[in-house]
Amino acid sequence: MGGKGWRGRLGPAVAVAPGARVDRFEVFFDLVFVFSFFIITRATAMDINRTNLFHALLVLAVLWWSWVVHSVVATRVRLGEGFVPVLMVAGMAALFTFALALPQAFRDPGENAAGPMVAAGSYVVIRAVHFALYLHVVRDNPSERRYLLRFAPELILSTILLIVAALIPAQLHDPSRAGMIRDTLWATVVVLQYGTGILAGTWGWNVISAEHWTERYDLILIIALGESVISVGVGSNLLGQPPTWPAVAAAVLGIVFTAALWWAHYDWVGPAARIALHASKGRSRVTMARDAYAYLYLPMIAGIIMFALGAEGIVHQVADPHISPAAAPRGPGVPLLFGGVICYLCGNMLFQLRTLHTVSWLRVGTVLLLGASIPVGDHLPGLATLTLLTAICVGLVAVEVLTMGEARAALHEVVFRERTSHEAHEAAYRSRWHEPEPGEPST
Repeated sequence: MGGKGWRGRLGPAVAVAPGARVDRFEVFFDLVFVFSFFIITRATAMDINRTNLFHALLVLAVLWWSWVVHSVVATRVRLGEGFVPVLMVAGMAALFTFALALPQAFRDPGENAAGPMVAAGSYVVIRAVHFALYLHVVRDNPSERRYLLRFAPELILSTILLIVAALIPAQLHDPSRAGMIRDTLWATVVVLQYGTGILAGTWGWNVISAEHWTERYDLILIIALGESVISVGVGSNLLGQPPTWPAVAAAVLGIVFTAALWWAHYDWVGPAARIALHASKGRSRVTMARDAYAYLYLPMIAGIIMFALGAEGIVHQVADPHISPAAAPRGPGVPLLFGGVICYLCGNMLFQLRTLHTVSWLRVGTVLLLGASIPVGDHLPGLATLTLLTAICVGLVAVEVLTMGEARAALHEVVFRERTSHEAHEAAYRSRWHEPEPGEPST
């Protein structure tokens, strides 16, 4: 890839090393994905009903698959080195356009025929960028190139189905029939994409750096949790209301239960799973990376969006000075709030089962308690409903800390020793920058 062209001047694509970590450009790229999560939440919040929730899940599933493909590309090439960032910026622009078009993707074609087509066209560009970059990486390896081409049918069919879903409904005069055809095509895309991932197995790819893979997914989950806080703050109109004690209390409770959900994954499940992926090799590593991270992070992300929608509605009511603080929540806020947390915890338990081959019965009991609390929360004042949810989530964390003391301490000790060893190695490497040059007197 040398020469005097622009790729030669910028530098070649650089392969990922076994100990690679996430670089800053990848985090920059992730922010556009999180913006897409925000757009999905905002578009659904405008009119929460079963149809719009179904549409939100379809869009999220298609969007998440592009994230999975993006993460697979990042297992082979450093996205922040050489000419690759230039190519990825084109993908970012397409992803940003895709996110902006999402609110119109399922609108009546008679109202806005361009929205669905912009969404479909942007998605084609995103997938084409990823495919072209991966094809460039494996260009000198005939066997890997053949493996990659096995995924071409999924890419071609997915993009064709999305384009058809944008074009066909606009030609029909019956809105209900047009909507059914469009939804069926989108659902077919989801089945095709995730089914291909299962059928493909370990075709032609490997997780070279387990640290890079786990860090990418951990970061996107953290950013999604942060986006839920922003969504609640913006969507519930906290910024547009004078601060009142109920509003401040509701905001604090939202932060606390979100932090508890962060803790539920990152205190011991996430670190232990990372070690398990490091310890695995070959096909078992690839299948674990696919099942646990590429697939089971999706219900956790979906749960975050759901409980953000529920919390937004409840906090909006609590902050409204024209609504009595004793009034019970209106609309689907409580089922979405508790159901979203249930979805998040169920996804996390499946993640734990796949990576650690264990089940936390305490978490099973917590999910059952959350389910039983939905009818109770429907009749409590909004602030009391948030308090109930927060108490359950914090209670889960507190009981785990008390009952898993030795196991947590042992895990944290292993993680701390690994971290300090890595830091010591980096410090030793960098200390050479302070060594005197040959013949130069030391100071």
